[in-house]
Amino acid sequence: MAESHRSAETGEYVTEETAEQNPRTTLGENEAHEGDNRRDRSAITGHFVKPDTSRRHPDTTVTENG
Repeated sequence: MAESHRSAETGEYVTEETAEQNPRTTLGENEAHEGDNRRDRSAITGHFVKPDTSRRHPDTTVTENG
């Protein structure tokens, strides 16, 4: 599967060009995310974070379903 990119600010998928222009607020993904389990990830580091961290930093985190 090709890598896709998602905005941490909106949660929407963006083009590769947009991701390259906004690396601190864009998350690269290479797997499908389906199901009902919530996962919060930092767009800056790519690491999973706690929901509290996601709420404190909504512009640089993405909530996914795993």
